[in-house]
Formats: sequence, C-alpha cells, structure tokens
Amino acid sequence: MFRSNSRYAQQPVAAYVDADGRLRPYVLLREVPARPEPSVADPVHVVVDGDRIDRVAWKHLGDPELFWRICDANGAMHPDELTDVAGRRLIVPIDQRRPQP
Repeated sequence: MFRSNSRYAQQPVAAYVDADGRLRPYVLLREVPARPEPSVADPVHVVVDGDRIDRVAWKHLGDPELFWRICDANGAMHPDELTDVAGRRLIVPIDQRRPQP
C-alpha cells in the first residue's frame, strides 16, 4: 500500500464495511514517537537560508522522502518549522544515513 521508505509502511491496516457493503481499508493512526536522546555520533545539519527539509534529507539520508525521519528525531510536527530559522541545528538520525563510500 505504501512505499518501503514511507512513515506509514509499517503501520497496521484496518478495514470497515461502508453503507453499500464495500470493504474500505485504512491505515491506523501513526503515533509520533518521543524525541530520542541524541547520540554524539549523530550528524548535525546547521540550517542556512533557503534550506528545505527534503533537500536536507537528500543530502544526509540519500532520499528526500525520508524527511519525516529528521522530523521525528527533532520532535517536529510540521516539517517547515525545522528550516525556518537559519542557524538551527538539526539532528540527523545516524541509523538512517545512506551508506558512505
């Protein structure tokens, strides 16, 4: 139902039957995880003017659609809030980095 890199890929799916008798699947609510304690090994991205969270994800994780992992690591509900102030330091979850050559 979702791509493997989606934040919803591992979410349970439920279904209900509508008034016409059709089965309607839906994804159960995803709880936003508690902000993890940063590790000294976690990369840090310092926001500059013009940064976008999808570009930060591409730079550090190799996939712009993984922006949600940076949101989770930094306790953000709204992705844009992470890059709206230059100089902000963003934790990038190390276990999700792209392999280094």
